Amino acid sequence: MGIETQASKPEQLHPAWVAMLGEMEASNLPQIWQLPVTEARKLAETEVSEVPSKTKPLYSVEDREIPSVAGKIPIRIYTPREVQPDIPLPVLVFFHGGGWVVGDLDTYDIPCRYLCHQADCIVVSVDYRLAPEHKFPAAVEDAGTATEWVAANAATFGGDPTRIAVGGESAGANLATVVAQLAKVKGGPNLVFQLMLYPPIYMVPQFPSRQLNGQGYLLTTEFINWCEQHYLNSDADRLDPRAAPGLTEDLKGLPPALIITAGFDPFVDEGYNYAEKLRGAGVEVEYTCYEDMIHGFIILLEVTEGGYQALDQSAKSLRRAFA
Repeated sequence: MGIETQASKPEQLHPAWVAMLGEMEASNLPQIWQLPVTEARKLAETEVSEVPSKTKPLYSVEDREIPSVAGKIPIRIYTPREVQPDIPLPVLVFFHGGGWVVGDLDTYDIPCRYLCHQADCIVVSVDYRLAPEHKFPAAVEDAGTATEWVAANAATFGGDPTRIAVGGESAGANLATVVAQLAKVKGGPNLVFQLMLYPPIYMVPQFPSRQLNGQGYLLTTEFINWCEQHYLNSDADRLDPRAAPGLTEDLKGLPPALIITAGFDPFVDEGYNYAEKLRGAGVEVEYTCYEDMIHGFIILLEVTEGGYQALDQSAKSLRRAFA
């Protein structure tokens, strides 16, 4: 069976990324995958701590914990404005990136604030369990539990249980589409949209962009392997659709999707492939490749305007889905 991929590699990386990547190479600092997990998490936090924010003030930002079979799941609820009792706001359940190993509520605070304001929706950011302490499918279980909690409890924080979307960045985008698939199988929650920002969709590196973009563009083959080795229990998990949602055969009936990819990202081919598979199943899909961008561009917002452009596009698509 042929593999649907991007037509060709973009010709030009954005000059700002060229400069930043050159500075990183010259600094000769250790790569994140060369560090112990605890140090890798600290490094991931510092990489985004100085990012300037274009977000406007929000009505409220509240940290909570919700129950799960494994204990408590921390969440952060962002509310853009005062909610009228009879006019609840739609809700985006958001899952952060970080290869299922790093990342937390704080490292993805700015994108969540930005989407909350621009999409005029409540955002519930989920601090799911991380590997290697909690291997697959712990993150999937937490993502599903949090989404079900939101559907059952939306009214308690001004949310509309009939207008719930899921979304995420990188590994979080993987979780978002897995949650959408599982919700369809279970018969709920009824989701109206899925937002996937440069998602890893498969666990077997069969796509050309994994090799073509696997060195020199921040997200490397070594880091991908490091994350997958921490996340998965064995190679058998690579064939589990809850880890590799592109392997799911029946995609009919899934909610509309926006899939955003980056031209110099190892995952660009599989994001494009999944968009084509969804279209083939009759799912409404908006697909955009930011051709001069690299993986992580909506987190490293200080480098180019590309990240804000992608977040603006995401917010517009969410508004349409919620309308």
